[in-house]
Amino acid sequence: MKSIRIIDSTLRDGMHAVSHQFTPEQMAIIASKLDEAGVDTIEVGHGDGLGGSSIQYGFSKATETEYFKAVSQVLKKTKLAVLLIPGIGTVEDLESAMKYGVKTVRVATHVTEADAGEQHIKFAKSTGLEAIGFLMMSHMATPEKILEQAKKFESYGADMVYVTDSAGAMLPSDIKARIELVRRELSVPIGFHAHNNLGLAIGNTLAAIEAGATSVDATVCGLGAGAGNSQLEALVAALHKGGYETGIDLYKLMDMSRDVVEKLMHRPQSINADTLAIGYAGAYGSFLLHSRRAAEKFGVDARDILMELGRRKTVGGQEDMIIDVAIELANKNKQGQ
Repeated sequence: MKSIRIIDSTLRDGMHAVSHQFTPEQMAIIASKLDEAGVDTIEVGHGDGLGGSSIQYGFSKATETEYFKAVSQVLKKTKLAVLLIPGIGTVEDLESAMKYGVKTVRVATHVTEADAGEQHIKFAKSTGLEAIGFLMMSHMATPEKILEQAKKFESYGADMVYVTDSAGAMLPSDIKARIELVRRELSVPIGFHAHNNLGLAIGNTLAAIEAGATSVDATVCGLGAGAGNSQLEALVAALHKGGYETGIDLYKLMDMSRDVVEKLMHRPQSINADTLAIGYAGAYGSFLLHSRRAAEKFGVDARDILMELGRRKTVGGQEDMIIDVAIELANKNKQGQ
């Protein structure tokens, strides 16, 4: 029976779905339930990773230290992970997180900019952490380009490389082409992170596994940026039906989904007009809330903002362009009246 590692990102990517407002106490409850269910690794922090709590990305309910302290106290077997996006998070932020038992860091860069994470991967390895290279917005690069960047992460000492569909814009055939090539050419394991903007998160995750990925991401109730991530409960059920071993108790996941996480959700995690536009346009998932706010402020359609952002191939860190696009669209609308 083939074993699949699942990294749960409810308490990091899922923070986007609650405007980064989970409390430390709520995080501790969810973390303890994930630990009891047998989840291998959980990622914790602001939706944009270490250092993400800011005016630009939105302030979280509590500090990173408060989150790490609360979660670390309840974990018995599950490993604690963080996401670090160079330019948002720093090595110093990672050092602070390590005081609370962080075992894994995922260094996330744009799909063509793996070199931005070199120092962070090397630092993580020098301190004994598991270091994972995380190539975001992978729909924006060819399989060959992704392989080139994945090899860079491998050369820096990464223990694993993730192909990440940050916009939820890829089809199963896109996933297959990327994962198969990278898996064939790299000596380290390959992982996959999906978003559900086209309704394909579970299908794409299964396609990634069939193509050779041995680690995949999911969140309870599918919480995440845009239309969310692969839903953990559904993914585990599908994997168990397919004969894969996850080490996770499905019933315990189902219970925590119903009894804990659903009650904390700000809104249903679903595919709607705006989230579908993210996947269709290939726009960055965390642009959703910013685009909605800009659309309301300037009297334009959020879908038009997202489509234009996708056309311009904008990436995380270019949130300031959302306002520029909204103003341009508002001016065009006035000229057309």
